[in-house]
Amino acid sequence: MRATIGSKGACLALALLAPRPASTQPPAAGSMADRMTGDIAPVHDPAIVRQGTTFYVFSTTRPREQAGQIPIRTSSDLIRWSRAGAVFARIPDWAKRAIPHADGIWAPDISFQHGEYRLYYAVSTFGSNHSVIGLATSPTLDPAASDYKWTDKGQVIASTRASDFNAIDPAAFTDRDGQAWLAFGSFWTGIKLVRLDPATGLRSNQDRKIYSLAGRAKPGAVEAPFLIQRGGYHYLFASYDFCCRGADSSYYTVVGRSRDVTGPYVDHDGKPMMQGYGQIVLHAKLDPTRRWRGPGHPGLLQDGNRVFIAYHAYDAQRGGIPTLRINELGWTSDGWPVARP
Repeated sequence: MRATIGSKGACLALALLAPRPASTQPPAAGSMADRMTGDIAPVHDPAIVRQGTTFYVFSTTRPREQAGQIPIRTSSDLIRWSRAGAVFARIPDWAKRAIPHADGIWAPDISFQHGEYRLYYAVSTFGSNHSVIGLATSPTLDPAASDYKWTDKGQVIASTRASDFNAIDPAAFTDRDGQAWLAFGSFWTGIKLVRLDPATGLRSNQDRKIYSLAGRAKPGAVEAPFLIQRGGYHYLFASYDFCCRGADSSYYTVVGRSRDVTGPYVDHDGKPMMQGYGQIVLHAKLDPTRRWRGPGHPGLLQDGNRVFIAYHAYDAQRGGIPTLRINELGWTSDGWPVARP
């Protein structure tokens, strides 16, 4: 979800961010994303996870949503999707007091850690970095289970108008050493990383440093981070340019990698994400139909040996409505992710 002052910003030239040839292949007709049906729109900022045989997608609350905060959708095959309620009936009281003009919860992140599902979420207002990130937990995602219950744990991190970062777009990550982290950020000085307490999911009291992972020149159009680990590298996915403009959205998704979770993250040519570079993973210009605009805000699912990337794109054939799309990721011989048809 984007929260930035409405100003025009030019993206870096595509030539500087050109993907390797393997990632420029256009999606084939009948691709996985194109076969998706059911309740897949409007969906913005999807986060995806699997429990048992059911896949779950959590997403940003739409303006004036009447059916609760943080909508949930489910599928048994990643293709057919149904609405399945919401996490909260309303914005938690502490978050509403912190951000009184907020009208919805943004950009959830879902993962299973320490025997519970942890849902990080953001509360803010458009155009402001007065924001908070909260945490809710549940022992299960199955609403039919006797122990299904979301318990709000309160604030994880906040930003104010005096901050040089924006506390939205959270994405939790646990490395191979068991260290827990939270990536987040939108515009301002870019993508940040803080250490979490693995036992609670809240911010660590041992390491209070805020690390910088990615940034771009003014207006700083970078947000929606997501971290995964593969083959000795940490991969940082992020979205560049502008969302939330329907079919006119210029959002696209890039990736960089680093041996160290705190960076520096670089693209295939070794150019740093802290200077606005990144290897393209999703871009409207890679869609030969020109139907799907602004593909971004990725949420990744590592499911056995397979990795899926969920994201939203704006459907130019349906008035620019944000729509859930999912592709499987492949990997080049030198270890770079490619969105498969």
